[in-house]
Amino acid sequence: MDTALSGAQIAQFEKDGYLVFRKLLEPAACEHMLAVARRQLQEAQQPLEYEAELGYPGAPSSLDAEGGRTVRRLRGAYHRDPCFHDWARDPRIVDKLKQLFGEQVYLTLAHHNSVMTKHPQFGTATGWHRDIRYWSFTQPDLICVWLALGDEIAANGGLKFIPGSHRLDITRAQLDDLDFLRPDHAPNETLFAQGVPVDLHQGDVVFFHSKLFHAAGVNTTPSVKTSLAFAYHGSSNQAVAGSRSSIAGSVPISD
Repeated sequence: MDTALSGAQIAQFEKDGYLVFRKLLEPAACEHMLAVARRQLQEAQQPLEYEAELGYPGAPSSLDAEGGRTVRRLRGAYHRDPCFHDWARDPRIVDKLKQLFGEQVYLTLAHHNSVMTKHPQFGTATGWHRDIRYWSFTQPDLICVWLALGDEIAANGGLKFIPGSHRLDITRAQLDDLDFLRPDHAPNETLFAQGVPVDLHQGDVVFFHSKLFHAAGVNTTPSVKTSLAFAYHGSSNQAVAGSRSSIAGSVPISD
């Protein structure tokens, strides 16, 4: 099994801030993860994050409002089930991460580490943002590994990226209070025009940099979109002491 990146792939990641790997995980493993996730959703197995807790536009106003118990993510995926734990440590992703970081790889338990769900009707859109906006590490260089457990396209709220945006200097005026790119700020229009959808299908995986601007729309289909997301960092890039990023700790996953 070839788990290495080519020189061209490394250069592409440095340039664009993301890489897509098609059919990296076999269908049977994806279906097993889906079954586990569906069971845990049905049982409302904690810890959970609800759409109502985010306060994004279009979200239910409270947990008691209509759709208020719509789950945004199953938190703590690494310890939820062996299938998620094993995927987080799979050589098909870890070996690539080690090349990109150039050092030992750690999984942060504080961020992502979730089964991501986007439900019809109450699953809200996510504006253009960088994950690093609410993470605290000595360097802003982490990588999210996002696994599609089914189709992820525009119709059900698939991911969109602004290629190369991880290398941009963004001014405070371009961001709102939650550090999303402001749609009412004229200089952002050029950035929005560069956004591209990245269609994923079952077993596809995308690596993307923590400074890369990305967004996702609403789910207009009748089915729940389900993904698995973990975030990683190099051994020399540790969480800032006392920050939210440091509280849950990190796990070494490579030698």
